[in-house]
Amino acid sequence: MAVHAEVTPAEAADRLALRELFDTYAHCADRRDAEGQKALFTDDTVFAVYMDGGGSEATYVLHGREALTPVFDDLNRYEVTTHFNGQSTVILDGDRATGESYTIAHHLYTEDGTRKIMFASLRYLDVFTKLDGAWYFAERKLILDWSDTRSVTAPATV
Repeated sequence: MAVHAEVTPAEAADRLALRELFDTYAHCADRRDAEGQKALFTDDTVFAVYMDGGGSEATYVLHGREALTPVFDDLNRYEVTTHFNGQSTVILDGDRATGESYTIAHHLYTEDGTRKIMFASLRYLDVFTKLDGAWYFAERKLILDWSDTRSVTAPATV
């Protein structure tokens, strides 16, 4: 991990823009804005999902922005989701960058008359590209590190 004794204004702006990209992705997911989420990716993006954790084979790999539609639309099966973004690291290299970021996702749904919540620890390995002054995901690996599902009980009445 690099130690930054001094950060140029341009580097600070790029780092902020990349963080906003990551946060906008989560916001669009929670608002079911699949079109907004897809707009964060390059036309020729590669999106890979690893449901069995890092070091496993990809569960699936999608090529191109339009291939993302069913993945993002799949969030509609949940009543509500909340994604909390945690730490992230970014290595800048001109108009390209790589990064790793963490998210805790909450997915609330009803199954067989029982409300449930699925918690997931997600890790993203990203390649970013800057096009016409804006940052986009060029490649994104979503890695499920762990998950847990629990029944949700109604709050106590007073």
